[in-house]
Amino acid sequence: MNAVVIAVSLMLILSLLRINVVISLTLSAIVGGLVGGLSIEETISAFNGGLGGGATIALSYAMLGAFAVAISRSGITDLLAQKVINTFGGTTTSNNTFWFKTVLFSAILLVSISSQNLVPVHIAFIPILIPPLLHVMAQFNIDRRAVACVITLGLTATYMLLPVGFGGIFLNNILLANLTSNGLTAEASDLPLAMALPVAGMVLGLLVALFVSYRKPREYSLEKILAAEPENKTFKPGHIGVALVAIVTALTLQLYADSIILGALAGFTIFTLGGVIRFKETQDAFTQGVRMMAMIGFIMIAAAGFAAVIKATSGVETLVSSIGSMIGENKGLAAMLMLIVGLLITMGIGSSFSTIPIIATIYVPLCIQFGFSPMATMALVGTAAALGDAGSPASDSTLGPTSGLNADGQHDHIWDTVVPTFIHYNIPLLIFGWIAAMVL
Repeated sequence: MNAVVIAVSLMLILSLLRINVVISLTLSAIVGGLVGGLSIEETISAFNGGLGGGATIALSYAMLGAFAVAISRSGITDLLAQKVINTFGGTTTSNNTFWFKTVLFSAILLVSISSQNLVPVHIAFIPILIPPLLHVMAQFNIDRRAVACVITLGLTATYMLLPVGFGGIFLNNILLANLTSNGLTAEASDLPLAMALPVAGMVLGLLVALFVSYRKPREYSLEKILAAEPENKTFKPGHIGVALVAIVTALTLQLYADSIILGALAGFTIFTLGGVIRFKETQDAFTQGVRMMAMIGFIMIAAAGFAAVIKATSGVETLVSSIGSMIGENKGLAAMLMLIVGLLITMGIGSSFSTIPIIATIYVPLCIQFGFSPMATMALVGTAAALGDAGSPASDSTLGPTSGLNADGQHDHIWDTVVPTFIHYNIPLLIFGWIAAMVL
């Protein structure tokens, strides 16, 4: 009757039944709080107290939505789409479809990887880059679930393996710091090596998604795509120039001030002053952008409240502590249970970065007790924390892809992003993380 297990399980079941994710998170938080020993007043208080943690992200998404609408109205994205279509012959054949998919998936993967280190904008690029490509993807009948898997791999595997940008924060500032503070002798240079095998499992999962699961064509309504983002048939050079200036300014300000809100606001202002959006049309453009991102923002806010309730119940600590009494002397079972518990915790909290400080306190002494090597301990704790990030309904790694792919309402968050990423990443992570713990 652990509160974490019940709350996370209920949240997943309700979500899979296509009940709204915000409702699922709220109901599950209340049930989890009551099961965890909190009164209804304490549960609501904890939930309300956590809501503010998602407000900044929600506003960031709203501003990004408005910025994405402004970019679309400039015509630069339609120009890009036409160039792509013309490059591949303008018609869909088996040959040019193969090359288009190869170029598209490679480009999106490289951008996703770069968003974690080279240009650390995280998920901010998705609602700007992906919606304009939906029309082209529909013409080539590309399954958006494959695109979701590509983006999620770039967002998660990158910080797990490369110690720069967000990866530097995850590996060095959080994982290494919590390992050493709990008594493990660990070197920063060993972390990428320890995480290499689990990441290899994710890469294998991506290959299965692209070449097996979502290889077949999938049709989408072009009318719905055009209704969400009407195409410009004529392009004004001045508007294209304004768009380039706005994009560069927004990116520069975001990196300088570490604020998506400031960057998107500056970009939107440049579009307005540059004549792309008339002053009297700013209300309509902003409303359209907020409408496109509203659900993502509310999920983020509800997820912050859900995580606050989970933490208030102390169910996480109880769940982690119970591992020792369940294992006996079985080293292999110990590794698997630690990974499964990590999966449950991360799916509930929605962030692998926030999971490490919670589990490292118990996991490191347990690993030392069972005789795991330092490298195996790194792999276990790192993988246990990252597990669930790719398959959680409330994670950036799934909400980000949905924010772009569902711009026209034809991509379901749970069944088209969460379930595909869970199957192709969390299952390989469990298997390859366990192998890493046993062989390193």
